[in-house]
Amino acid sequence: MGWDEGAVFFSDQAPFPDGGSDLSITRHSALCRFKEFIRNFEENAEDFPYRGSLVQNSKCLLVAIDDLASFDVDLGSKIRTHPADYLPLFELAAMETLVSLRSKVAGETGEMEEPATGEVQILLSSKEDSISIRSLGAQFISRLVKISGITIAASRTKAKATYVTLLCKNCKNVKTVPCRPGLGGAIVPRSCDHVPQPGEEPCPIDPWIIVPDKSKYVDQQTLKLQENPEDVPTGELPRNMLLSIDRNLVQTIVPGTRLTIMGIYSIYQAASTQKGAVAIRQPYIRVVGIEQTHDTNFGRLSPFTQEEEAELKKFAESHNSYAQICSMIAPSIFGHDDVKKAVACLLFGGSKKRLPDGVKLRGDINVLLLGDPSTAKSQFLKFVEKTAPIAVYTSGKGSSAAGLTASVIRDSSTREFYLEGGAMVLADGGVVCIDEFDKMSENARSMLHEVMEQQTVSIAKAGIIASLNARTSVLACANPSGSRYNPRLSVIDNIHLPPTLLS
Repeated sequence: MGWDEGAVFFSDQAPFPDGGSDLSITRHSALCRFKEFIRNFEENAEDFPYRGSLVQNSKCLLVAIDDLASFDVDLGSKIRTHPADYLPLFELAAMETLVSLRSKVAGETGEMEEPATGEVQILLSSKEDSISIRSLGAQFISRLVKISGITIAASRTKAKATYVTLLCKNCKNVKTVPCRPGLGGAIVPRSCDHVPQPGEEPCPIDPWIIVPDKSKYVDQQTLKLQENPEDVPTGELPRNMLLSIDRNLVQTIVPGTRLTIMGIYSIYQAASTQKGAVAIRQPYIRVVGIEQTHDTNFGRLSPFTQEEEAELKKFAESHNSYAQICSMIAPSIFGHDDVKKAVACLLFGGSKKRLPDGVKLRGDINVLLLGDPSTAKSQFLKFVEKTAPIAVYTSGKGSSAAGLTASVIRDSSTREFYLEGGAMVLADGGVVCIDEFDKMSENARSMLHEVMEQQTVSIAKAGIIASLNARTSVLACANPSGSRYNPRLSVIDNIHLPPTLLS
């Protein structure tokens, strides 16, 4: 969908407020307040964070909504309720403030001129709790929302027009019109504003043709965000949400990354919408702030308080801390002390090392539970799934190679290929629980070699060559050969799994 695909979409929504009677803040006063906030907001005495960060990074500025609300209550509420109207004003204020903060430079003629600055992208952040994707409804349209999830797909980078240059076919009049941000199209007038001279033929209706070479563009990318596996209710399918990111946020997210995003809940008309259903629109979120909920060191949990750190250190110094942790693993299961110790080591993990020559040694532990039927193997897997902060449960018989690692999907509207992560990618930094490991197909089992050894998933399909992170521990359970353990046979004959996988 878009003007570059042979169709121009019309909209009667103005890109900026006109300062009507329903708005308590006019455009000019809001612009002045935004400038004053960037210049004069201070956390401590003589500390102006936004002024300093704007000078250091002139491309984007990260703003906390709580700071804006504490500086000006009206601006904080307007950003939440009318973000599409006031966010462009905020970016304009940041660009004008940056020009005033920088010193003049000498031009070609020797005179002092204002330095040339580009656009400044405002990224918003908030300390409020995120809401569920399932709770997003029509009441949130055009409002600022905060949701969390896991990225399962990312499209290639596209060029999104911000201003479209139009040329009249009759009088050759040139006109520049703005494009709506996100997945919106251009607001193109129906008639030419040229006044015909006596004897000149008037311009017809819809005389405009688009001049792509003279239009202005920014980078744009679409992501697909899925609910976290631990947040999906039992027996229901996970919900997805389409995200639109642009400018400095492009090419910063890969599939499998857990995100907490702030964005504007918007709607667009999908290309596959049935003809005649003019009132049906598809929802998406135009992202205005991204916060990754983990870093490369798997710091996915919220930071501990000082009291909790002191309590953990006191518990670690006790002589029976290991025994206490093992006793807390599946307390409803009697016995199996060795299994509980192995599961405890898997949940805590080891130390990830990087050798001086650049070789990485994984710190995750993989465990295989082998036993006769009805020995509580599946109960251990269910306990780990509920206990681990990030866990994905799957069955070996119902899993395919693409479902475990990654698959290449073709978009129905754009006909382009994109990657969609599987269970191993979605559980990055967590645990993958695989039940009935011995009944898994050989094709699916062979795909686990790279994941368990190198902790990556490499894909070379449909012209896409990529490597995704799969830094996960694998907890699998299987039955012996013949469903009963035969002490007369060797361990390899009882397990009946490839030696390369067991190594």
